[in-house]
Amino acid sequence: MKFLCIIPARYASTRFPGKPLADIGGKTMIQRVYQQALKALDNVVVATDDQRISDVIRSFNGNVVMTSELHKSGTDRCAEALQIIETQKGESYDVVLNIQGDEPFIQPEQLKSLMLCFNDPFTEIATLIKPVTDNTVLFDPNKPKVVLNSKDEAIYFSRSVIPHIRSVNSEEWIKFFTFYMHIGIYAYRKNILQEITKLEPSILEKAESLEQLRWLENGYKIKTALTEHNSYGIDTPDDLKNLKKMGLF
Repeated sequence: MKFLCIIPARYASTRFPGKPLADIGGKTMIQRVYQQALKALDNVVVATDDQRISDVIRSFNGNVVMTSELHKSGTDRCAEALQIIETQKGESYDVVLNIQGDEPFIQPEQLKSLMLCFNDPFTEIATLIKPVTDNTVLFDPNKPKVVLNSKDEAIYFSRSVIPHIRSVNSEEWIKFFTFYMHIGIYAYRKNILQEITKLEPSILEKAESLEQLRWLENGYKIKTALTEHNSYGIDTPDDLKNLKKMGLF
């Protein structure tokens, strides 16, 4: 099975313009993401719509493809990048990993866990989840939660706490149930990636502002893999400052 890792990266972030080029201990954010991915996969490429990002990738001999400025999601950008790469190289890939360009501390073990999900021939999409161990995370709407079926497939994702534990004080819920936080890193079989990018935004997706709900609403299955590593996605300059205070770089 042949895996391709695509890192979608755009310059025009509303809350953090130029985020992929932010300096993290002497390296750009996007370079750190790229180098972490290379620890798990041989085939890694950045997909961007900005020449400045492309120039930085080429400066350290990384692989990069230019994609449309019109994409509304990293998933859509990955789909276009895959077509470009397969055409240019004359190669075919079975599974695409989508790592956001603001995950400079992603661990190779997390990516390998995603890849292992595809040992099951019925896996269509895979993503990561982490057990919630404190109420700060549990009740944070910026950290989506997920509930699973008996096959470790996602039933639903929500910014609210799910499930609701009846007849128990909410401050005690974490003692009575294993809640899971979703970590937004995905892998898709090639044909599934091509299919889901043709779907229209769904009702639940619009309500929660979670793209993966579009896939569930349309009947696609999302396999989950457990990780004990934290996710350190960076949305604002303050996030970056806080990670420095934590000693991550």
